[in-house]
Amino acid sequence: MDIQQLKGLIEQMTLDEKIAQLLQLTAHFHEGTDNEGQVTGPMEEMGITESMVRASGSVLGLSGAQAVIDVQNAYLQKNRLGIPLMFMADVVHGFKTIFPIPLAIGCSWDTDLAEKSAEIAAKESAVSGIHVTFAPMVDLVRDPRWGRVMETTGEDPYLNSLFAKAFVRGYQGDRLKENPDRLAACVKHFAAYGAPEGGRDYNTVNMSERQLREYYLPAYKAALDEGCEMVMTSFNTVDGIPATGNEKLMRGILRDEWNFDGVLISDWASIREMIAHGAAEDDREAAYRAIRAGVDIEMMTPCYVRHLPELIESGRVDEALIDEAVLRILRLKDKLGLFENPLRAADPDREREVVFCAEHRQAAYELAAKSSVLLKNNGVLPLRADANVALIGPFAQSNDILGWWSCVGSKEDAASLGLSLKERLAEGKLRSAEGCGIDSMTQEQLNEALETAQNADIIVLALGEESAMSGEGGSRTNIRLPEAQLELVKQLKTLGRPLAAVIFNGRPLDLHGIFEETDAVLEAWFPGSEGGAAIADILVGRVNPSARLTMSFPQSAGQIPVYYNHFNTGRPMDPQKTEERYVSKYIDSPNEPLLPFGFGLSYTTFEYSDLKISGHEMKAGESLTVQVKVTNTGERDGVETVQLYIRDVAAEVVRPLRELKGFEKLALAPGESGIASFTLTEEQLRYHHSDLSFTSDPGTFQVFVGSNCRDTLSGSFKLI
Repeated sequence: MDIQQLKGLIEQMTLDEKIAQLLQLTAHFHEGTDNEGQVTGPMEEMGITESMVRASGSVLGLSGAQAVIDVQNAYLQKNRLGIPLMFMADVVHGFKTIFPIPLAIGCSWDTDLAEKSAEIAAKESAVSGIHVTFAPMVDLVRDPRWGRVMETTGEDPYLNSLFAKAFVRGYQGDRLKENPDRLAACVKHFAAYGAPEGGRDYNTVNMSERQLREYYLPAYKAALDEGCEMVMTSFNTVDGIPATGNEKLMRGILRDEWNFDGVLISDWASIREMIAHGAAEDDREAAYRAIRAGVDIEMMTPCYVRHLPELIESGRVDEALIDEAVLRILRLKDKLGLFENPLRAADPDREREVVFCAEHRQAAYELAAKSSVLLKNNGVLPLRADANVALIGPFAQSNDILGWWSCVGSKEDAASLGLSLKERLAEGKLRSAEGCGIDSMTQEQLNEALETAQNADIIVLALGEESAMSGEGGSRTNIRLPEAQLELVKQLKTLGRPLAAVIFNGRPLDLHGIFEETDAVLEAWFPGSEGGAAIADILVGRVNPSARLTMSFPQSAGQIPVYYNHFNTGRPMDPQKTEERYVSKYIDSPNEPLLPFGFGLSYTTFEYSDLKISGHEMKAGESLTVQVKVTNTGERDGVETVQLYIRDVAAEVVRPLRELKGFEKLALAPGESGIASFTLTEEQLRYHHSDLSFTSDPGTFQVFVGSNCRDTLSGSFKLI
């Protein structure tokens, strides 16, 4: 349908029908599901009627091809104008085939694999009846206490932007109507949801507009530049105004400045939550503020359907705002091809063939293998094929490795580390014991662990957070592993055997009690459906780890926020004069994180040399080439992620000590050298000035190239 046809359809709608299109409800409100009268109470409580449900525009959280077909058919039988429903769900890192959590995907530094993971998730979702995914989440994060760091790709705006684009390409493809195996993507959470005070979910966000534009907005903009069809508002305030009712943010930046004309949806109940924020007196005022801000779909509260009619009748809201919102919603339904085929790709027979198929599981394995970061290794990994191994810890046999937001993924489908490792140590011996629970230990468990490990050549510790300890609502003040697990490590240390720790978790942790007590540490994150197999292959050396951190690991929670692209301050600490008092430092902790951004080890080693910059000066419109030689100095094939950083030494606004501007992966055989080459342009040197203009400053720029943000070779040039 063209725009005129869609507008003609809107002209046939009553005001109540138009407003109902703005309402999103969970599936159990609709006919065709097994609700059997269970919704009368919720409907009365929400103040919605059957006629509102019959005209509502979209459904949240239903999947399964037959279930979607049943609800859509029942709905269309009673919808006066035959306008189909849209079905939406949180498909964050896989549908049934679960990939590593997004933070782990970020650590792969592999945007092609990230795109592939989204494409597979879309295919499984679409055949199961879903039309829209509430992903990608691109919130920049600097505080690992916040549970939702697991949904992001890290602390760097440049890298987050690359992954934002990759995920959107994977979910949406080129044209949704001609490509029913893809989904419409919804970038979230707009804006700055990743910066809550104290790392506490849903909490206040407070920053300057310059900081917002410099670090937090780029990844959202990147997703929209890639064609992302939807945006979700965030729960938090931005400059004292809840995002869902923030006209400057939603109308000013998103609509007017960025020219976004797609669908804007509230997060769950966030329109009504303006009352709790103190930005609206009641539902009526909340509806007024949200529609004025340009929110098209209200998720799971009735402020619009109950109060927009009277707000229009009183003249306080122009009905044209409703028409605009409905047009955007209908246009997305048309892009999805729902007017021609309301069932779209939903197909129970094909669903059984596609979902969780071998091809998809192989892709999940590959991404898990490339997302696990080797943080420490004193030569005890990889395991010898004939080694006598004791696998001890609460994750030894656990299949709780999918992580939060694992959609319809099943833990039972995920092979445990213990089972996978046993298959790979046929020549050796593997004995296993739980040792402790996630946060508890009995004497019997400890005794069994000590006995199991007594005669081992090496002890592999399988430790971590259970999935519910991160994710939405999973904020923590203490980000160390639970005391029971730390005690288990301490007790096993007394046996005098080498210790290698595998950590399953959803955030950067304070690793004290683990890092200094063990000989090797592998950060597995929540690696997904095939994570057990991938981690086992890394441990035995079939896979050489290549992942690199995209969030810094703190020394302790007291350091937070700790991130690589920080300012220098007026009194920076001289590392050679740590006894000085009146400088910016802690008296009980280093300033530096335990592990820096970009860090990760391999089973081989790499040497950097011969940094070359093609010139000493750069003019606008010109570019410089930066090259470095990298040599594999070890005994195994390996992949090195070469990272390019810059620093603007003196600027109108203080600039970070390091800013990532590029990276290149080099696959090198033992003794082989390769050249990593980067192009730097004047555009890459621009930043937001105090007046919010986006320009560069002439002067000296430092260039750093290395294996992470800390360990680099350096040079410089001048912008003139």
